[in-house]
Amino acid sequence: MPAKNKEPYKQSYYPPMPTGLTRYMRRSLVWQFIRFWIINFKIFKLLTKSHH
Repeated sequence: MPAKNKEPYKQSYYPPMPTGLTRYMRRSLVWQFIRFWIINFKIFKLLTKSHH
């Protein structure tokens, strides 16, 4: 079976560049704080259900 792609450095090998919104969300302390509390709330709900 022959190899389909023999070019080692095509654009498809590299990850996509993050958009401006993605970069903003990664750097925004406000958004990180909100996500932190959302994840903690989900974990808290999971723990409270498991103790009954």
